[in-house]
Amino acid sequence: MKQTKLLLALLTIMVFTPVAFGQANADCSIKYNLFKGDYSAKKYDAAYENWLWCMDNCPKLSVNIYKYGYKIAMDKYTKAAAGEKAAAGAVVERVFTQRLEHYPKDLGKVYSDWATFRQLNGASENEVFELLEKSFKEDPTAMSVKNMYKYFDVIMQRNKSTNPQVVFDTYDEVGEGVELKRAAYGKKIEAINAKDSTTLSSRDQKNRRIYQQILTNLTIAETGLDAKISEISTCENLIPLNKKYFADKQNDPVWLKRAVSRMYNKECTDDPFYDTLVEAYVKADPSPQASVFYAGILMKNGETNKAMDYFNQAIDQETDPYKKAKNLLKVAQILSKKGRKSEARSNAYKALEFAPTMGKAYLLVAGMYASSANSCGTDVVTKRLVYVAAANKALKAKQVDPSISSLANKYIRSYTANMPSKKDLFTSDKGITAGSTHRIGCWIGESVRVRTKD
Repeated sequence: MKQTKLLLALLTIMVFTPVAFGQANADCSIKYNLFKGDYSAKKYDAAYENWLWCMDNCPKLSVNIYKYGYKIAMDKYTKAAAGEKAAAGAVVERVFTQRLEHYPKDLGKVYSDWATFRQLNGASENEVFELLEKSFKEDPTAMSVKNMYKYFDVIMQRNKSTNPQVVFDTYDEVGEGVELKRAAYGKKIEAINAKDSTTLSSRDQKNRRIYQQILTNLTIAETGLDAKISEISTCENLIPLNKKYFADKQNDPVWLKRAVSRMYNKECTDDPFYDTLVEAYVKADPSPQASVFYAGILMKNGETNKAMDYFNQAIDQETDPYKKAKNLLKVAQILSKKGRKSEARSNAYKALEFAPTMGKAYLLVAGMYASSANSCGTDVVTKRLVYVAAANKALKAKQVDPSISSLANKYIRSYTANMPSKKDLFTSDKGITAGSTHRIGCWIGESVRVRTKD
């Protein structure tokens, strides 16, 4: 009899357990789809209960429980009254801890978002920094722009007096992360711009605005980072610091690349040690970028033909369009400093062929135009009209790359202030009138529509 009862009990478990599991799975799917629908409609309050049920009962169902859940929980937190803030904050914390347990992926972004919340929730600097450091080590490109900046700021304040090399290394790593993000979003914008503008979907237009804002934020971050490090990144500091580590790092391509780039960007290239660094860099990493720097040395030493061979070799070797554009722009900058303006402009335009949103290429051309005003004009009016051409290029830079609008506007204001006045046109014997077309000679060889500063 006992055996019969045991057998019946086992049969009951076997029959009803799958039904129970099946019901649980069905409930999970229903609750998940309900909260997902409300989330998509941005009805976060309506989504909250079904989402929290999934957190409790189906934690492994989908990573979206945590991706979407972060916004849902944050919405609850921001709306919570003072007495409910702690409980709402605990739910946000749970989103992160549960995600790390069940979906330990994309941790760079997870830790960055967590640091953002901790800071908002009044955590100490050490608590926030600990998460920022984890995020940075996982994937600096996944960090928010604001968190990239904050991470570097803490590193700098802690180490600038005692260990400046750590500051420079971190600056380079953050800068490389920013550059990777810039390249990625630049390519997304270029893909949208390549479509027919008359049939561009509202989604593409919205995404383009979002991507352009991200690039603007990256530019702001870069400007802030440069301002932060400027107090210690002088030639007087960089040269002895690089000499100090050179013996141990002369075969390290990453260190050499960063050391060379820092000295190049700070215009420390006249020091003989810069040549030593570049030569070691080329030997350790015969890459296209190294070849560009080496060609710059050859150009400086008067070996022009050999330098141009290296320039061309560097461009031909690079296969990534954005990196090719960066190298072309660097070539243009080097040629510009050597006074080879026509060749510099040609390389700047080639850079734009590979990266149409590289506004800095237009700003380089604008600067060369402005510096040629006296040599490309014959009197007050024709000299000042060169600034019209320069302003046009700066306007073009702003148009293709809104993220550098602040910098471009400085150029535009400067060039506009140097345009001819109405009085200049009136008193000139050239017969040039506002609205007419004027051909600028010299190496520029470009026509502009005449306009005045007033």
